[in-house]
Amino acid sequence: MSNLLKAIKSIVENPIVRVKDYYVGRNRANSVGEALENYVKDVFADSFDLPEMERLAQFSRVFSYLGNQNNPPDIILRGGDAIEIKKVQNPTSALALNSSYPKAKLFSDSPMLTKACKSCEDWYEKDIIYIVGHTTDADIKYLWFIYGDCFCADIEVYERIKKTISSGIREIPDVEFTETNELGKVKKVDPLGITDLRIRGMWHIDNPHRVFSYLTKSNADTQFQLLCLMKTEKFQTFALEDKTALLDIEKENYSLKEVKIKNPNNPAQLMDCILITFKVI
Repeated sequence: MSNLLKAIKSIVENPIVRVKDYYVGRNRANSVGEALENYVKDVFADSFDLPEMERLAQFSRVFSYLGNQNNPPDIILRGGDAIEIKKVQNPTSALALNSSYPKAKLFSDSPMLTKACKSCEDWYEKDIIYIVGHTTDADIKYLWFIYGDCFCADIEVYERIKKTISSGIREIPDVEFTETNELGKVKKVDPLGITDLRIRGMWHIDNPHRVFSYLTKSNADTQFQLLCLMKTEKFQTFALEDKTALLDIEKENYSLKEVKIKNPNNPAQLMDCILITFKVI
C-alpha cells in the first residue's frame, strides 16, 4: 500500500526538479501545472519509468479515486489518505480553495464530493494531505506535504460561517430560493422572473510556507526544497519499515525531527509533530 512516507523516500532518493521538461519529453504534460500533478501521482505510485499502459494499471492499483479540479479531493490512496494538490507561482501566495472550505479531515457525507468519490471504496473519514507546489515555468522550487489537521480548524468552524451566511441570505423578502451546495441561489430576482443570482463562497487559506515560517528558513539559492509536517501520532501509525526507512536516511541536507506547532483550533495549545525537510542546493 502506498503512503506519504514511501513517497518522501522516493523524492529524497531521486528528486526531479525540472518537472516540465521531464513530462513534456514523455508526452504526459503541456504545462508545469499538469507536470506537477503527474509528478505527485508518479511519486505515490512509483511509476516514473513504466510504459504508459503499465503506468495506468499501476494507478488503478494504488489509487481508488482520481478527481477533477472542480471537486475535492484530487486523489485518494486506496485504503489510505486523500490528497489535494495546489500550485502557486509565488512562494507565499495564499491557496485558492474556491467553494470548498479548508479540511482537517475528509468525510464521505460532504455535499462537495462526487458520487464516484463517495463510492470509490468503503469509507467515512480520511486524513487529507495538502500538497503545495511552488513552481516556476519549468521547475519545482518547493513541495509542501501537510496534513489537514495540522493546518485547518475542525469542520464546525467553517460550517458555522457557511450556514450563518446562507441563513441570512434566506431572510431576504420577496425572492425565490432554490436548494444548492453553494451559499445560496436566488431565482426570479426581477419582476419578469428572468434573472437568477448564484452566491458562491471563494475560500482561501494562507500558504504553509508562510504559516510555518517559524519552523524552517528558506534559502533563495536552494534549487528545490521538500517539507512535510504531520502529527507525531499520525507518524506512529505508519508501518515500522516505512518509519525506519526515513529515519535511516543519511543524506546531506535531509532532516527528520520533532517539533511543536500551534493547534489550529486553539493556538494557546501546542501539538507534537514531525517535520521532515530535504534540500537540493
